[in-house]
Amino acid sequence: MRQSIKEIKKGVADKLASDTNIPITISSHDKLICSLAHDLNIQLKNLQEQRHQYRQGDIELKNSITNISHDLRTPLTAICGYLNLLGKEEKSETVTRYLNIVENRTMALRKLTEELFNYTIAISDSEEIALKNVNINQILEESITSYYAVLKQQNITPEISIPDQKIICFVDENLVARIFSNIISNSIKYSDGDLKILLTEKGEIIFSNHASGLTEIQTGRLFDRFYTVNSARKSTGLGLSIAKILTEKMGGTITANYQNNVISIHVWFES
Repeated sequence: MRQSIKEIKKGVADKLASDTNIPITISSHDKLICSLAHDLNIQLKNLQEQRHQYRQGDIELKNSITNISHDLRTPLTAICGYLNLLGKEEKSETVTRYLNIVENRTMALRKLTEELFNYTIAISDSEEIALKNVNINQILEESITSYYAVLKQQNITPEISIPDQKIICFVDENLVARIFSNIISNSIKYSDGDLKILLTEKGEIIFSNHASGLTEIQTGRLFDRFYTVNSARKSTGLGLSIAKILTEKMGGTITANYQNNVISIHVWFES
């Protein structure tokens, strides 16, 4: 009996690890043990088929997103070009107002398309990751500075705490900048008017702000691709999903929690 249990345990582990078609085999001739092994083989076969279907569906979805983003970028570039030319022509006040509306909607659509394009790059294996020792302090400061105009427009004065000590992590500098940019953009989107950014001496980066429009359940889904809440309908819901993918590609961790109407996003990279 003990030998049969060991054989079943090893067989299940091998099936889950290697996705092999070889069924579980046991040396015992006990009917009950053989029946258990048979039932497990059936369930493992069903699990394997479902796993293949999921992988195939995931591949098809990624390919569809890639094709859609590429197909949209070309005509949008042309539209923006013609809108720019129209802006230089003489026109009535009404036409100018309509043209501004069209331009704003076009720019919003272009931004969403770029998010889709960036997502396809993030999930692909074609993008090279150049890991090296990087000063996280500097990247974080530059990321915050790049959002100065947006923060000012939203009447948000960020509370920033960055130590004098240089925090060095083994990461890709460009990817880290994209991660910080996506997180700050997300924080502004849901903020009630505040934003705290903390870099600890241990290398943890914490972005927090009051967000009364969120719930704990919604916070738990923010890293899911295409997930958005009602207050962010103009978003594709890919910003934090991209941040998570890029963080994990570099061996880091990213989490979010919600407590007392405050959402906190924690990022940590290997030193």
